[in-house]
Amino acid sequence: MQTQKRKKKTVAFFDRFSHKVTQVTGRPAAFITAFLIIIVWAISGPFFGFSDTWQLVINTGTTIITFLMVFVIQQSQNKDTIALQLKLNELIASSDKASNRLIDIEDLTEEELQTLKKFYVYLSDLAEKEQDVFASHSIDEANTLHNTKKKRNASRHN
Repeated sequence: MQTQKRKKKTVAFFDRFSHKVTQVTGRPAAFITAFLIIIVWAISGPFFGFSDTWQLVINTGTTIITFLMVFVIQQSQNKDTIALQLKLNELIASSDKASNRLIDIEDLTEEELQTLKKFYVYLSDLAEKEQDVFASHSIDEANTLHNTKKKRNASRHN
């Protein structure tokens, strides 16, 4: 029980920390600061005789920062991705014309996603033939709507 509380606190702390770090490092001031550090380092080269140690300082510093930032950015990206997926799922679930099969589509395999992509390319082709981007609405009703529309158009021309 105590371990789970500690784990939750650690996760919550890292979540807040990564959010704050990505906010700060994503600002122009962070870029300018990093750029100025590089300029100061480059200018200091002659004073240190462009030594191996001088080069090692910048290489080590940038490597450590990059290594740590990968994890921080990935944490923020994971959270943002989940939030985005939930928002999209809510939109799909709340729309009468959207297919609920698309909720949690991110959990499908690559092969299943490719199958769905082919179907949507097919829907796009149907809409293009009709010259109407709103010709079909979802997986479940695409063929029915398309056939109904074709019959309606054929009866109008007869």
